[in-house]
Amino acid sequence: MYYNSLNNYLKERFGTKVYKLSLNAGLTCPNRDGKISNEGCIFCSAGGSGDFASNCSLSITDQIESAKERVSKKITNGSYIAYFQAFTNTYGPIEFLRKIFYEAINHKDIVALSIATRPDCLPEEVICLLDELNHIKPVFVELGLQTTNDATAKYINRGYELKCFDDAVYALNSININVVVHVIIGLPGESETDVYNTINHISTLPINGVKLQLLHVLKNTKLAVDYNNNLFETLKMDDYIKIVAHCIELLPRDIVIHRMTGDGPKSLLIAPTWSLNKKNVLNTLNNYLKSNDITQGSKTL
Repeated sequence: MYYNSLNNYLKERFGTKVYKLSLNAGLTCPNRDGKISNEGCIFCSAGGSGDFASNCSLSITDQIESAKERVSKKITNGSYIAYFQAFTNTYGPIEFLRKIFYEAINHKDIVALSIATRPDCLPEEVICLLDELNHIKPVFVELGLQTTNDATAKYINRGYELKCFDDAVYALNSININVVVHVIIGLPGESETDVYNTINHISTLPINGVKLQLLHVLKNTKLAVDYNNNLFETLKMDDYIKIVAHCIELLPRDIVIHRMTGDGPKSLLIAPTWSLNKKNVLNTLNNYLKSNDITQGSKTL
């Protein structure tokens, strides 16, 4: 295998095929409710990156059952990860967080929790709660870094400094939480070197996984306004493939690659439209890795 894939990692860890069930806790984000900003990150949709998540009006148990039903046609046997995906899932009253996370982790079909959040939303009481949960079943925490370039971080309205991210990684690592980092490739104004600098930075930290996300321009976002005003262009598929391939070379072998492109909802995606054929993108990437004999962790910048 040319890289340390999530599919293989989960099979090895849990002994079976594992599927993620996207859940919606009905939370918001400090970058939207005025605590930091009212605008949010410029690329984020109205669904708070949870466009495939369940209906937040349902209980967590009902969301799990509904999500299981949606994927039942392609699953003969296996287990599930409860994935709290939409918005910032540690940004809420601690007792509410305790209620929803315990409801999910105690479900008989759930083998682990995956919690998407921001590094500036991990106060000590939340760290303690995550520690409790991690002693019941494995907990993955996904942190949206996107870039280490300060100028880009300001442009996308990320709302926190790089040190905040680093501190959060170390705090989570101290309680043995599996940390997964989101990186966006193709951000406006960023060079390939900027992307590789981000990869090299996270490679020095005690992280466990990474999601390499193609920049999607979605309707009704500030990013879409800039794109429609011709302020930047999205990546062509060939360029994206080459950048991802080099990221794979730079990433240490023990870091699990959870994602190498990403999904943009068809109803919202403006560009790049080539990303809608995810199977073609992944097949092209794998063929590129094979033909160029590229393996994870084989190079440094």
